[in-house]
Amino acid sequence: MTTTIPTLPMHIGGEDSVGSAGRFIEAENPATGEVIAQFPAGNADDVDAAVAAARDAFPGWSRIDPMQRARILNQLADIIVENADELAHLDVTDNGSPIREMRNDAFVGAAQLRYYAGLILQLRGHTVPTGQGRLNYSLRQPWGVVARIIPFNHPFMFAASKIAAPLAAGNTVVIKPSEFTSLSALRLGELAKEVLPDGVFNVVTGYGHEAGDALVAHPDIRRLAFIGSAATGRAILRRAAEVSVKHVTLELGGKNPLVVYPDSDIDIALDAATRGMNFTWQGQSCGSTSRLIVHKDIYAEFVDRLGAKLDDLTSGSPASEDTDTGAIVSQAQMDKVLSYIDVGRDEGARLVAGGSCVSADGLDAGRFVRPTLFADVDPASRLAQEEIFGPVLAAMPFEDYDDAIRIANMVEYGLTASIFTRDLDLAHRFAHDVEAGYVWVNDVSRHTPGTAFGGFKNSGLGREEDIEELESYTQSKNVHVNFGGQRRSE
Repeated sequence: MTTTIPTLPMHIGGEDSVGSAGRFIEAENPATGEVIAQFPAGNADDVDAAVAAARDAFPGWSRIDPMQRARILNQLADIIVENADELAHLDVTDNGSPIREMRNDAFVGAAQLRYYAGLILQLRGHTVPTGQGRLNYSLRQPWGVVARIIPFNHPFMFAASKIAAPLAAGNTVVIKPSEFTSLSALRLGELAKEVLPDGVFNVVTGYGHEAGDALVAHPDIRRLAFIGSAATGRAILRRAAEVSVKHVTLELGGKNPLVVYPDSDIDIALDAATRGMNFTWQGQSCGSTSRLIVHKDIYAEFVDRLGAKLDDLTSGSPASEDTDTGAIVSQAQMDKVLSYIDVGRDEGARLVAGGSCVSADGLDAGRFVRPTLFADVDPASRLAQEEIFGPVLAAMPFEDYDDAIRIANMVEYGLTASIFTRDLDLAHRFAHDVEAGYVWVNDVSRHTPGTAFGGFKNSGLGREEDIEELESYTQSKNVHVNFGGQRRSE
């Protein structure tokens, strides 16, 4: 008996679309290998249609009362909360991360919509003293059509939260989710029809080299934001510049250090090393603290105890509330993770925990890799330098502060960093010297609402999650008025 899988449409201008070419991408459950749905492989024609719809909707959306815009965004947040369980389960089956993480992602997406709805009246200009009979003031005005290209690791959270600032600022949006995880973004597009005017929010699915490239190159898109790898970010910058001058922001990769001093609370630092690596979503996070840099005096004990903690993590069905770590999103990503485990062995690092796929307990049909810890890693090795985006943690010792900061800064990335110590003088010195955009002291992974998130070096351009992101979705205009009939003084 043949099972018919559902076909989920794109959302363009308030209408459902199966795409101009009639081609589809299959959505596969990474925990079972089962095909669960299909959706359109959109192309340049579909992008043109979405941009045209967004362009037509822009005048009306940008001109409505700002507080009405805020009310609509809050209504969308309410709808997300009402449907949080459904949205979480879509991500579980599409992405492979555990249900409790994906449920939290739905609430984070709603919270970001509320946050930016509350900031709308902060989009203010200013006046400059000019003398009698004249007035000089500035305005903040939206760009128009904004494109957002989001990754696979937090499908719904990024779909909801990354449209919040551009919509709040009065822009219309075309979003392209990852071809590996498009289901929850498509559902969001369907739910948003209840409150957003047609064309204000459009969802185009497809491959990066087709739909993604068409968005980046589209002449009517002047504002673009991307979350993903550093290599793709650089390619987007090049491609965008070929067509028109665009404002581009990028949140890119990370190979983030977590530094542990002997005076820290070791139990707390051990928990942080586990949480900071984001094993609960298989290490698939640009903010993961994937380089563990531990003082030589406690290094051996710390690594042994951490290895035991990782061995205790439960790999299992992402739909289970008891699962600690789920499935890798795609076969290509799993192959990449396994190849880096081979790299670690070849480079002579010592395998402490994990390092293998999971084939027991009925998980053999899925893409499960055990949380992996390598010790005695050379800071200059590939394992310590290259972003894996998987559940592989590299541990290495350090001698003193200068050695720790040297190791922390010797990669091309600079997204996050963390230090554990009771010496606040040392902690603040580290926070100043480390080349990273977001630094934790005696903590990891926590994103405080209203604080700017973004990277140094090859980890990106621009900041998100605070008012700076909202302002980046506007252009500043200066207005000079001579209203008194005064002649300019010579």
